[in-house]
Amino acid sequence: MQQIKLFKGIEHNLADLEDEINRWLVESQAEVLQIAGNIAPQSASPKAGASGLTQGDFPPSDILVIVLYKRPPGTK
Repeated sequence: MQQIKLFKGIEHNLADLEDEINRWLVESQAEVLQIAGNIAPQSASPKAGASGLTQGDFPPSDILVIVLYKRPPGTK
């Protein structure tokens, strides 16, 4: 049966997100069928003015990684 696993992080901590995903892949022994990702900006920076962000003033973006996988036989 196919399953999904979602991972969420922010762009400033990409190495931590990669470590978390790689650790889960090893520990779960999942058979990966597909991996997809998305990057989306977070809300406006607190230092941005009422008119929004200024050029060059970008808050860190949210990263979402979706892993489609099959569980190894005999696991729950």
